[in-house]
Amino acid sequence: MATLPIFPLSTVLMPGARLPLQIFEPRYVQLLHDLLDGQDERPPVFGVVAIREGYEVGDDAVTALHPVGCGALLTQAAALEGERFFVVSEGTDRFRLDAIDDAAGTPYATARVTWLPESDGDGSKVTALAGVLRAELATFAASLGREPEPGELPPDPRTLAYAVPDNVSLDVADRQRLLECVDTESRLRLGLQLVRRESEFASALGAVAPPAVPPFSLN
Repeated sequence: MATLPIFPLSTVLMPGARLPLQIFEPRYVQLLHDLLDGQDERPPVFGVVAIREGYEVGDDAVTALHPVGCGALLTQAAALEGERFFVVSEGTDRFRLDAIDDAAGTPYATARVTWLPESDGDGSKVTALAGVLRAELATFAASLGREPEPGELPPDPRTLAYAVPDNVSLDVADRQRLLECVDTESRLRLGLQLVRRESEFASALGAVAPPAVPPFSLN
């Protein structure tokens, strides 16, 4: 079990995904300062957890969080006008949210978490599933009149499974389901189901929403 500063958001961060944020609430400005001040001793990592009930902005606005989140490694930070900062983070590893540490004494939420292992499941099936998913994603992109960009469909099955929301518009619930899958095999299977569902919607409606762009101003 470890402790981790928590940033609740109305989105789901996936391992390997890029997350831009504009920070202005005093408690999250303090979180940023704490990360930067302590980076000589530990990596500047905080936890992103999707909000299940409540809102991003305001004290006590969040009333419930999802049980699994993702670590976010701070990679860039720039001061804007006033006490505003633009930061970019990258998703690292998944964790289970065990409890909010009320005794931490921080203005932002600090939680006790358990880092979750990344297992592949049945390795004999993972490669085949990844091949099918990659083909389905390419077909879906073609139905929108575009070709996947280089690197958009990663060769690594684990990375590919996490990249599904980058290529198909999914809501928070579907993204959370992908994040909570216990292994790569189950995540690939769920990704296939979601891509096929969206392909059917696109065929029936003649239109489809583009993949969500990571939100910019979130707190």
